[in-house]
Amino acid sequence: MLQSGGRILLVLALALIAIWLLGRLIRPLLGVAIPEQMGAEPEVEVTKRIETLTDVVNRTIATVIAVIALITVLPEFGVNAGPLIAGFGVVGIAVGFGAQNVVRDVLNGLEILTENQYARGDYVSIRSATGGSVSGVVEDINLRRTVLRDFDGNVHFISHGQIDIASNHTKGFSRVAFNLSVAKSTDVDRLYQVIGQVGTEMINDPTWLTVLREPPHAAGIANLSDSSMEVRVEGVTEPGAQWRAGNELRRRLKLALEAEGIKSRDKD
Repeated sequence: MLQSGGRILLVLALALIAIWLLGRLIRPLLGVAIPEQMGAEPEVEVTKRIETLTDVVNRTIATVIAVIALITVLPEFGVNAGPLIAGFGVVGIAVGFGAQNVVRDVLNGLEILTENQYARGDYVSIRSATGGSVSGVVEDINLRRTVLRDFDGNVHFISHGQIDIASNHTKGFSRVAFNLSVAKSTDVDRLYQVIGQVGTEMINDPTWLTVLREPPHAAGIANLSDSSMEVRVEGVTEPGAQWRAGNELRRRLKLALEAEGIKSRDKD
């Protein structure tokens, strides 16, 4: 018993040491390889990529080492691991026919990770092959599934094999864009000037200097009706900052338009 117990403890100790050592090595290695691979990508994208791959690789390695350690210590309990492994192989073939969805999940997960479609912290919209869709912040991702939390706090678990289209709203940069409705009789040139002035003031504000990459501006007339017109307002922000930047931009535009006496529509 002492001899077998010693061997079991040795295997477990070696497994834990291996998991610990590899866990300490993976992040520095990825920290060197990923920036070279991603080239001129923003630092925030590089960091998200490193964090996501580090977590996935560490968990995968820990699982593999745990399985190897289990197989190694089985003989100490009188279990012949050889026939057991062979039996698992036969059972695995049978189970494989019923586990095709799991295999598809893993393969799609590998594709998502290798192509860097999205990472932890990204805000994404995912549509399934059946037409259903869900949006939220990526809280976790592994080889088989992605976990999203939406703005209401609900957590969604999506199997990778069910993903048809994944839209990343915070990759590289984000864009604040909306239509501003004003009276049709408004002087367009003056309106463009007001919008440009508000955008310039906002990007020169220290609070928003690090948030905005390009000053918001008038991009053109998006729509016309009998009493109003809609002007497209656009600006480029840091990833994920488009919502709060858009809220502040709308607030400033409202105050500026009121000061200029520009109305939302002509009277009938």
